[in-house]
Amino acid sequence: MELLRAPLPGAEHQEFGTVQVDVVKAGRGRVKRLIYPPGFRWSTHMKPLVKSERCMHAHVGYLVQGRIGGLYGDGCRFELVAPQVVVIEADHDAWVEGTEHAVLIQFDAEQDTAKMFGLAERHTHS
Repeated sequence: MELLRAPLPGAEHQEFGTVQVDVVKAGRGRVKRLIYPPGFRWSTHMKPLVKSERCMHAHVGYLVQGRIGGLYGDGCRFELVAPQVVVIEADHDAWVEGTEHAVLIQFDAEQDTAKMFGLAERHTHS
């Protein structure tokens, strides 16, 4: 499992709060590896940096390690357990559950991710 967190040749490495992010451009999009440490919670660690009440980005990818819990602004909850395909709409809080890092391989188009994948601009009951 340590290979999941090994350096990625050719990737741009960033640290955003407590999250490690590796980004590789792919055409008009990006492939990202996000490593969330145990104890991470978006509303605790990212809200002060981003200055929004909840995460307003859509996430599409594959959770290869760990567990993530989450709550949308309308009260809907979600739980993701690796290995699992991930589709999270905007307007959510999320956190790592347990003592293992959560490793997400994400495909995005920056601010256009929801549009690119045909997702709603924010989560609503369907």
